Amino acid sequence: MTTEPVLRLQNIHKSFGSTQVLRGVDLTVDAHEVVALIGASGSGKSTLLRTINLLERVDDGQVWLQGVDISDPRTVVDQVRARIGVVFQHYNLFPHLTVLDNVTLASRRVFKQSRDAAEAHGLELLERIGLAPQARSYPDRLSGGQQQRAAIARAVATNPELLLLDEITSALDPELVTEVLDLVRELKTEGTTIVMATHEMAFARDVADRVVFLDSGVVAEQGAPAQVFGAPREERTKAFLSRFNAG
Repeated sequence: MTTEPVLRLQNIHKSFGSTQVLRGVDLTVDAHEVVALIGASGSGKSTLLRTINLLERVDDGQVWLQGVDISDPRTVVDQVRARIGVVFQHYNLFPHLTVLDNVTLASRRVFKQSRDAAEAHGLELLERIGLAPQARSYPDRLSGGQQQRAAIARAVATNPELLLLDEITSALDPELVTEVLDLVRELKTEGTTIVMATHEMAFARDVADRVVFLDSGVVAEQGAPAQVFGAPREERTKAFLSRFNAG
């Protein structure tokens, strides 16, 4: 049995112009672990996820995926992205493709599966999440919650080694949030390795194995949800969580 983490971030720095967004972030994520990134808007959560998927190149530090330094400039970016599933807050489904074609696109184009095999797996996924009736529909015929569930299905259709979720409920109406979070809860029970940036504190407390509080581009505190939410050690964490705990 290997003990190599799925993901390891070492001293990650990232600036945009004169603005330092990430200032020396260290993080490891083990297989089948769900890690929730919490923090105020602008704390660096989304940028950190984008550096993991190489949408942003780090200024300093290293990103390791399954023991390989993928932040090396010689890395073939598309090969790395094929191993990582990503879901953003805005669904980013291709409007000119049906739901099923969206879900199966990477399987067919990147992994060279036959259309029949890809569609059989895609329909099975859509059946599981209650979207089989919409398989031949276009995204504009779906509700926001349905579109986001379809985006998650697309991200996991290729069995990625790591799933990144970036504020996937922030663009949804409140009544649609539960159906999307229930799907993430199901993925956790299946053993999916997940790093998620979220403002859903109750969900992070209930589902995450570990909570990481980012503040001004640094990891201010991390630990088990019961510890971070129930007995935070840092004053910055206490101040951030006070509004949620008060409710």
